[in-house]
Amino acid sequence: MQQTDTSLPYRLVYSLGKHPYLGYLIEPHIVYLNQNGSYSLSYKRVFSNTVDEYAKAIDEVDAKLIQLCDEMEQTQIIKRFHKKAIRPITYFSKIFDQQIYDSIRPKIEKGLLAILKIIGDKPLFLMSKDGYPAEQELKLAEKPTSILFHFRRNETETRYFPTLKYDGFRMEFMFKNAEVIVNQQAWLLLDNTLYHFDEELEGKKLTPFLNKRFISIPRNTERRYFETFVTSLIEKHHVYAEGFDIIVYKENAKPQLRIIHSPEQETQLQLNFQYGDFTFPAGGQHAVTVKYVYNRELDKHQFYRIKRSMAWEENRSKYLSDLGLEKVDPLFGTYATSSNALGIRMSAIEWVNEHLTELQEKGFEVIQSESDKRFLIGKTSISIEIEEKNDWFDIKAVVRFGDYEIPFMQLRQHILQKIQEFELPNGEIAIIPQEWFSQYEHLFQFSAHKEELRLNKTHIGLLNEISEHTQVSLQRKLNKLGEFDEIVDQAAPAYFKGELRPYQKAGYNWFHFLDEYRFGGLLADDMGLGKTVQTLAMLQKQKEANVGTDLPKTSLLIVPTSLIFNWQKEAEKFVPKLRVLLHTGGTRSRDSFAFSHFDLVISTYGIARIDEELFSNYYFNYIILDESQNIKNPRSKSFTAIKHFKGRNKLALSGTPIENSVADIWSQMHFVNPGLLGSFSYFQNEFVLAIEKKKDEAKAKKLQAIIKPFVLRRTKAQVATELPPKSEQIFYCSMTEEQQEYYETVKSEYRNALLDGAFSGKASQIALLQGLTKLRQLANHPLMIDANYKDGSGKFDAAIETMESILKEGNKVLIFSQFVKHLQIFRDYFDRNKIKYAYLDGGTSDRNEAVRKFKEQDDVQVFLISIKAGGTGLNLTEADYVFILDPWWNPAVEQQAIDRSHRIGQKKNVFIYKFIAKDSIEEKILALQGMKKYLATSLINTEESFVKSLTKEDINELFR
Repeated sequence: MQQTDTSLPYRLVYSLGKHPYLGYLIEPHIVYLNQNGSYSLSYKRVFSNTVDEYAKAIDEVDAKLIQLCDEMEQTQIIKRFHKKAIRPITYFSKIFDQQIYDSIRPKIEKGLLAILKIIGDKPLFLMSKDGYPAEQELKLAEKPTSILFHFRRNETETRYFPTLKYDGFRMEFMFKNAEVIVNQQAWLLLDNTLYHFDEELEGKKLTPFLNKRFISIPRNTERRYFETFVTSLIEKHHVYAEGFDIIVYKENAKPQLRIIHSPEQETQLQLNFQYGDFTFPAGGQHAVTVKYVYNRELDKHQFYRIKRSMAWEENRSKYLSDLGLEKVDPLFGTYATSSNALGIRMSAIEWVNEHLTELQEKGFEVIQSESDKRFLIGKTSISIEIEEKNDWFDIKAVVRFGDYEIPFMQLRQHILQKIQEFELPNGEIAIIPQEWFSQYEHLFQFSAHKEELRLNKTHIGLLNEISEHTQVSLQRKLNKLGEFDEIVDQAAPAYFKGELRPYQKAGYNWFHFLDEYRFGGLLADDMGLGKTVQTLAMLQKQKEANVGTDLPKTSLLIVPTSLIFNWQKEAEKFVPKLRVLLHTGGTRSRDSFAFSHFDLVISTYGIARIDEELFSNYYFNYIILDESQNIKNPRSKSFTAIKHFKGRNKLALSGTPIENSVADIWSQMHFVNPGLLGSFSYFQNEFVLAIEKKKDEAKAKKLQAIIKPFVLRRTKAQVATELPPKSEQIFYCSMTEEQQEYYETVKSEYRNALLDGAFSGKASQIALLQGLTKLRQLANHPLMIDANYKDGSGKFDAAIETMESILKEGNKVLIFSQFVKHLQIFRDYFDRNKIKYAYLDGGTSDRNEAVRKFKEQDDVQVFLISIKAGGTGLNLTEADYVFILDPWWNPAVEQQAIDRSHRIGQKKNVFIYKFIAKDSIEEKILALQGMKKYLATSLINTEESFVKSLTKEDINELFR
């Protein structure tokens, strides 16, 4: 009976009982004890949520056992399998059926097995029929029981029965009221003892024999019985037979890789293991496999019991996975090749051929299924010999498919159309390796002939690239192209004034190396590394070397308008012996004969378009493009005009040859080496779309291989140790025509007034200062004094163009001006073009916020600063470029601005660009300061002190 008094002594027991519908279950109960310690008839069923009042009788194992028992309690099972609330009696009488039992019972048995595994020596009883939990005490057998199945075949039947052994003795269990309480992993209840087994055994294999001595199999049904039940039994259990043979097969296995070809789907590989005469697919098989063989003539049944080495088989499967195969169907051991990073999948045949030697060394046998196609299984290779001619390479290539040698040209259409299957003379199908399509396609695409492989000399990059993957015999001196440390060192020009830094000397040597083989090139050094000086040194060397030869003497340099005078000044500084003609302005010559009197003609992209015919009629020594990204659009008028210019060689200079798209490089490469990248439409389809849309790394690598010999790029970071702590460069900027006219008008007004004596005394000094300031503002941008001015400014355009190149390289720049109005013009431009910037002038209320913004925000790359507000007290080492937009009278103030970035903590090399308006008072002030160095000591604090020191001759020079 149920009892709840916890003051009486009690004990927790577990009771095995048979539920009328669910089968055997185990339940926990509290049973109260008599005075003599025996179990009374008072008890209470306990659950996890009611057990706390009996805590002193519960340990951790009990808590787990009670939880497991809860899960198989009938109300919990009904809740789990029936959504609506229902009384147990109604559920079992009206809903429960055999199908539900077959679904629920395995889950119950899983719980029973978990209980029996941990219950140990806890009190376990057999429940009485009326539900008393402590009726008969049960014990668990200490050792496992073994089972042996017997078969005895005679002329009429085969008798089948099991025998059990416990602790070495045969155990009688038939007709002993034994019961199987768990089926899926058998537990047998016999004489109040629960027995378990030493192998996986289904309880239903025992159940028929609890009350039966044997099962009889008639002769007319035995074969089907042997094929199914007996074969399975021998595979899993120990069997003793009389009347038929069980042969234990011990054989070393051999791995087989079978090629499964189907026209409807991709070819796959099946891994099998051959044990003697028997073959098994790799996969979900038993460690022991039984093969049944019946000899009809002799009426003989034989069972071959093959014990497979599953660990050895698994190692062979893993070996295939390590070589790049993926399991498609683990049950049947089928594999397919895996895709690479670009999504390209190698064919199964190609994979076998590539790994054939490795597979054979590991003992694999490769076999083919019967089909209408027979594939070549064997080594595939290609050998290439390249013979260098004057302007091209002849390529002789032979492909070896097994024992066959095939001229590579026979594969032309297969390579171009990406067809892998190639039929051999004996009818076998050879598989062209997948990688050949990307490696060799361009050999055919760029070949000048259809019947033979012949490449222009500029395609040396392709040959360098294929030589890394192929047996290539390359008889040429050009294999050192691109290896800059092997290029012959050239002597500097005799009349070069200055000294080339080591990396600049390497660029200078590279120019000569390209010239030796008549290759054009692109010098793509970072801005500020001296592309100009390297080029001028080369041109001076050309001048000296071409004396007394028939080679053309004159070179043509095309530059942006803003850089005209910068090149002129650099030429005057470094190569004063070089005769330079500025072919610009309305008074320029219309006769190309005039070019012959000069070593270098400098013109602009705009003039190149206008004077296309004039330039096209002259044969130059070198044609050089500075900021060559100006011709990046192959449909532009500049490119259309310049591609018709004729010269012995061509060079391009650009710190940013690719600004927006891979397509930018085509026209620049076509200019220096026509035909290098094929037609523009071919280049778009083959490279631009593949690289930008499909992220095709192989195509990107191929393009790099093609252009690499003709592009030299050094970054600031690479050559940092060769750079001085700071490098200063003056940019001379031409004023626009309207700006120049405006400037000349104002200059004339002040010059006439001052020299005619219109001002005197202090008024004269004030007027002079006003005039100088006004001219300086006009040199910067006329908008500073005239809000209605509509035209542009040469200096503004040059500064913006230079700045944009720097920003694309990820650098930061400080832009200084003495005039807040000048900075405002830049602010307006930045706002219109959504360029983020920091700003600081005398009216800025929060200086720290402006500095923080520039220092900490990566997307704020520009800092506009007025000299008066930002000349001191700032630490801006994040910047590695400094723009001085207008020169100051006081060099110390200018130096303070530069030191905002070039100071302790700066780990980068700092480049200072001073923008000077050509033919303006700025240029003349610099020259005046150079002529009168002693004036530097008087340039203290104010512009006025400088003005006071000017003589009448100085004023005439300034306003001349």
